[in-house]
Amino acid sequence: MNTLKQVMAELKKKGTAQTRATAERHGVTGPMFGVKIADMKVIAKKIKGNQSLAVELYESGNHDAMYLAGMVADGAQMSKTQLNQWARTASSTIIAEYAVPGVATESPHARSLALKWIDAKGERVACAGWNTYVGVIATTPDEELDLKEVKALLKRVTDEIDTAPNHVRYTMNGFVIAVGTYVKPLLKEAKSAAKKLGKVEVDMGDTACKVPLATEYIAKVEKMGRVGKKRKTIKC
Repeated sequence: MNTLKQVMAELKKKGTAQTRATAERHGVTGPMFGVKIADMKVIAKKIKGNQSLAVELYESGNHDAMYLAGMVADGAQMSKTQLNQWARTASSTIIAEYAVPGVATESPHARSLALKWIDAKGERVACAGWNTYVGVIATTPDEELDLKEVKALLKRVTDEIDTAPNHVRYTMNGFVIAVGTYVKPLLKEAKSAAKKLGKVEVDMGDTACKVPLATEYIAKVEKMGRVGKKRKTIKC
């Protein structure tokens, strides 16, 4: 399985009406087969390391192929131009919030791209920006982070979240949680920001998904003694 045609055929074979319906409830529109993440992971293992194929999959515009591309692509091999293109052409908030940041976080340009995307007027690009910065703080040692910048972004969240677009509010809330989870020197500041946020209202469509309460989430991580524990990747 080393061509776009072969992978697309395999994705089509794994697609189900039930998974398509679930994706639609999460706001996915356009071409898709409806493939479960577990089935994508099996395919991803077979094509891992095939960077050119990953790029072709993303450029196909098919939701499942784009998500799979996010699993397979190596962000360290991608240029700023390529990553910007991925952010601009994300076909849904799912792609923008998960596939794009997962790859962008692996790039040496992750932080600069995150800051650029956060300022974008487009909702999906802004979502990709906040989640890419989450990837940066989740995978980078605290001593290598610009803590002043992270603190400034916490303040930006509390100042701007009420007027931010729907899904941007979701990723902003996630950013506060991430700071409290992964950046030990800023735990106090993250908890303060979480308290200011309170319950964040986001329209999650016709789904059972809920917006996590930042105060509760951070408290749970703190109770487990896992504050500051970094991740190797944010891909899922």
